[in-house]
Amino acid sequence: MSNPFEAIWNTLKIAVDNVDESKAPLHVMEVGDCWKYTTMVEEFIRYEEIGLNTSTDDEIKEMLTDIIRLCESHVRKMTQFMREEGIPLPDVTSAKPTSNPNDIPLGVKLTDDEIANGIAFKLVQCILTCAEGQANAVRNDVGIMWLQFYSEWVTAGTTLKTLMRKRGWLKVPPYYYPPGSPN
Repeated sequence: MSNPFEAIWNTLKIAVDNVDESKAPLHVMEVGDCWKYTTMVEEFIRYEEIGLNTSTDDEIKEMLTDIIRLCESHVRKMTQFMREEGIPLPDVTSAKPTSNPNDIPLGVKLTDDEIANGIAFKLVQCILTCAEGQANAVRNDVGIMWLQFYSEWVTAGTTLKTLMRKRGWLKVPPYYYPPGSPN
């Protein structure tokens, strides 16, 4: 997925790189946010693997594959960062083996609607965690990393929302009409 905010990143990165900021040790909130995010995104990948093993829909499989790539990219960047900072890596669930979606009995198999809405829920959790990590960050390099992850999730969410609207899977709360407004 291409990032529409690339020019902004380049500008921010130049600004941050030009600041003479000593690399202070990470504080406990920054460490906890990194650890939590890595664990969460690794578990998100497992859900996406289940979706790939369940769906026969080409658009769903493409969406899942794109989001897996994004998750793996975030895990790689975060794992490298954590190793450099001396943060222990979380113990995560191992990858799911590939299976044939037609071998999964109905009633056990996730529907494409359930897969898409599960991905949407997990995507929102990732966005919230990135925002929290960015708010907790004291070091500029950490804040920029969270902001980059956040914008990549927003881009992925826009793509997912388009697919969900097209298929009629988007869960929309009831519309609110204030008293006295036209119907």
